[in-house]
Amino acid sequence: MSAAPQVKFYQVGSFAAGNRLLGPEQQSDQADAGRANALTCGHRACQGCGEALGARYILDAAQRAAGGKVIAVNATGCLEVFSTPYPETSWQLPWLHSLFGNAPAVAAGVAAALRAKGRTDIRVVGQGGDGGTVDIGLGCLSGMFERNEDVLYVCYDNEAYMNTGVQRSGATPPTARTATTQAVGDEPGAPFGQGKNLPLIAMAHEIPYVATATVAGLRDLEAKVHRAMGMRGARYLHVLVPCPLGWGTPSHDTVRIARLAEQTGLFPVFEAKDGEVTDVTPIRRRLPVEEYLRPQKRYAHLFQPELRTDVIARLQRTADRNIARFGLLPHEEAAS
Repeated sequence: MSAAPQVKFYQVGSFAAGNRLLGPEQQSDQADAGRANALTCGHRACQGCGEALGARYILDAAQRAAGGKVIAVNATGCLEVFSTPYPETSWQLPWLHSLFGNAPAVAAGVAAALRAKGRTDIRVVGQGGDGGTVDIGLGCLSGMFERNEDVLYVCYDNEAYMNTGVQRSGATPPTARTATTQAVGDEPGAPFGQGKNLPLIAMAHEIPYVATATVAGLRDLEAKVHRAMGMRGARYLHVLVPCPLGWGTPSHDTVRIARLAEQTGLFPVFEAKDGEVTDVTPIRRRLPVEEYLRPQKRYAHLFQPELRTDVIARLQRTADRNIARFGLLPHEEAAS
């Protein structure tokens, strides 16, 4: 399984700005003036919303891969609320919304109906946030995996229940401050030893395809969507989508924060097939976790009124474990 294609990026400000000199076969889906714009203007997402970026990138890529024949099923959450304020919608494809926890089951039902009608040309994408996927929808999602339903399910992971006031979810990282994990006590924020690693849970089902990605890697994300859409059966894509509101970051820093999550090792980017890791995105320049934590207000209590070196060191050990587990660095550098 090959990684996303590597291309030359030219100096900003030159006549090649935006990589317009690249051939069509090398350009991203977003560089195509004829892209689907599956999620178009008029939505109410916050400025800098990583989830809005991720949904646009993924569904445009899915539309291209399937020749425009895609049905999307959406869980309740930020993505549903900001994109469909009644009686308006920002979606430019067939789109369904049911309940918070049953998007995988509804998507499986749509796929079954299409199969009964003999419409193998129409593909189904289910999607939801980490609350609707990791917590409330986990039973339906596991059932979808177990039955190997022909659905690509996407989790947009902003690491909390952002739509209802930034409460902790099963994907909230340790020490992060949320409305329900306040920064008080010896171990401030969300506790260590809780939460769920859903990509690994998906791999345990040995479904055809599991991958992680971030909104910082557009080409990597698009390549994984195209790869997943070229397969049949249950597929799972887990995408890190920073939330400026919940994370306490500037709206213009969304992509930078996502890239820092990759480069520190706190969010490993990889692909797996039938339960086995087949490819990883290596860390280009390893950074300490402090560089990722410091710009986010949800971690401000780790730096003032006093520097919590003990807690930061514990988070660094988590990143180091990810790097070793997934082989995100060359062996000699990882061992040093």
